[in-house]
Amino acid sequence: MTLNRRILLAARPDGLVSEDCLDRVEEDIPVPGDGDVLLRVLSLSVDPTNRVWMREEDSYLPAVEIGAVVRAAGVAQVVESRRAGFVTGDLVMGMPGWQDYWLLADDNMASVIPPGLEIDDLLSIYGSTGVTAWFGIEDVCDLKAGETFVVSGAAGGVGSIAGQLAKIKGAGTVVGIAGSDEKCRWVVEDLGFDACINYKTEDVAARLVELCPHGIDVYFDNVGGEILDAALANLAIGARIACCGAISTYNAAAPVGVTHTDNLIMRRARMQGFLILDYVDRFVEAIMGLAPLVGEGRLQYATEVVDGLEHAPNTLNRLFTGDHTGKLIVKVSEPA
Repeated sequence: MTLNRRILLAARPDGLVSEDCLDRVEEDIPVPGDGDVLLRVLSLSVDPTNRVWMREEDSYLPAVEIGAVVRAAGVAQVVESRRAGFVTGDLVMGMPGWQDYWLLADDNMASVIPPGLEIDDLLSIYGSTGVTAWFGIEDVCDLKAGETFVVSGAAGGVGSIAGQLAKIKGAGTVVGIAGSDEKCRWVVEDLGFDACINYKTEDVAARLVELCPHGIDVYFDNVGGEILDAALANLAIGARIACCGAISTYNAAAPVGVTHTDNLIMRRARMQGFLILDYVDRFVEAIMGLAPLVGEGRLQYATEVVDGLEHAPNTLNRLFTGDHTGKLIVKVSEPA
């Protein structure tokens, strides 16, 4: 008899997600009632925000409740539908969480996916990573030709795309910040960045001064903390900072503060946070902008697919240990 494996949040993590924070259970597959849709989960997106949602305090979404399935975005396939607009076999994008089967109740938000797009692409270049990078560059950064652009998390799903988009838009210099020599080589040699700083072995602040002698015009921040502070210390007049993530702080008991915020005043700079949810009604615009660049080979992206729901917690932890390049995805099952 097939059961529904579910990974539940048993306790708030302190640092990385450990087994004592989770309950792994097997339950009967839910039966859809009127207005419900039963879906089999195919693939799950692995994102830093998965860890944010495990905290006690709410973020831009309510915190995951103790005893609830761990929240995660993903793609699932309709098994049985009792709601108009969903047909058996449809692929659906939504928030299925860490489980095999997802009961989409009447109040859930989910969208049927048009045919022709690969599942891995829907969770990477045409999903949260690519779309976040697109609107960060197009809307928030206000990047102009010839400007100096710096991005942290440069070998990650969002950062690697953002740096390439900056180059395509005509940035004069594109500098990445990543966590290994191998990642730095990939960013420069394969993705076309002008330089990349290994934050684990180099003095980031000193290298930013060396590589950006006239200051940073645009900084795309994925990590927060000390690296954000190093960028703040070397801003150009009129600089823009797009704050997309703060992964360096998500596991910390007390986040590291920044000390150079006065430079926002002295350099007449702007720092703005943004979320992908701000652009839900414009996703098609981003996909239409990204697709030609991918098709022409001007935009490269890396995905790593980990096979098996049981590996979701360890895969999430890899975002924080740096043991990955590009976008991480957990494959749960094959489409019918």
